Amino acid sequence: MATIAGCSFLRLSPQFGDEAKGERLKTMQQSPNYADGQFHNTVPTNMDIGFSGYMKLLHTQIFGENDEQLPGRPIPYLPVKAATTNSVQDTATVVTWLGHSAFMVEIDGKRLLLDPMLGDIASPLSFIGPRRFAPLPITAADLPPIDAVLISHDHYDHLDYGSIKDLNEKTGHFYVALGVGAHLERWGVPAEKITEMDWWQEATLQGLTFAATPSRHFSGRGLTDRMGTLWTSWVIIGREDRVFFSGDSGYFSGFAEIGEKYGPFDITLLECGQYNELWQNIHMMPEQTVQAHLDLKGKLLMPIHRGAFSLAMHSWTDPIQRVTKRAAELKVPITTPLIGEPVLLHRAAPHTKWWRP
Repeated sequence: MATIAGCSFLRLSPQFGDEAKGERLKTMQQSPNYADGQFHNTVPTNMDIGFSGYMKLLHTQIFGENDEQLPGRPIPYLPVKAATTNSVQDTATVVTWLGHSAFMVEIDGKRLLLDPMLGDIASPLSFIGPRRFAPLPITAADLPPIDAVLISHDHYDHLDYGSIKDLNEKTGHFYVALGVGAHLERWGVPAEKITEMDWWQEATLQGLTFAATPSRHFSGRGLTDRMGTLWTSWVIIGREDRVFFSGDSGYFSGFAEIGEKYGPFDITLLECGQYNELWQNIHMMPEQTVQAHLDLKGKLLMPIHRGAFSLAMHSWTDPIQRVTKRAAELKVPITTPLIGEPVLLHRAAPHTKWWRP
């Protein structure tokens, strides 16, 4: 009975999204990355942490091996004023971090949002789950018109029901991985505003090119839909600048393949947080983040997937401390802006150590 009740709740609650059916499902099934009812990574990816891993995870959750997972103090940030974003920057590429993996990117006179999780909790339930510990520099409701939203995958810390509802009317188009469109349509986004893409497919928007490229991860919003939709990284190609956005990914040979096909990149926005040796196949360690940047032929590295939610057992400063140390060792240019602080490509790349007490 409990299982039946749980499945009924998943179907009734819009937070969980929807499953692919009809022509959408047929398209997914035709993907070379789809087999046996689910999508697969390009390299073998074992996500089973084993019994000892579960025991270690349970012990950490009960006894709290790390008391620095949350900052315990106000996080400095720079508010993004809605009034200053009414006119789109067209003389430079501007990348503004909104916390975790959410970004606003202004390029060639277009305004894009990447994984705009702008809610307070990364969970389908308002009373349980990881809560935002850093200020949000601008709300979804206060954002100006958006030309396009790019979504990497359907996990709650990347695809947020409330944010999509607030962004729907002000967004021109949504670009997502195969199957993710079903969630958006359930939330009121018209089908004609959604483009679903498989790995290595490209789409254009008024001079910009978006390429969906592989990542090493998984998907799922409920109890029974793991790997039911595709996960992806994104390549954004403008007139002069190229941006790489990793979404979530473990380290794999795909970074070098993407670098060969689409690099060099003027900036790489690369996962660096929420890792553990128990699941390093699907979340990179900070040192691997720097190597992925080199594989991609990146020029400027920005570590992401940190600084807003605690989804792993490491301290909240561990990712940035380790990645900046490795970047310095390999002489890799890195930018570490405040949440809300813009990075102007080729002009201004903030590198203050704001995470220090």
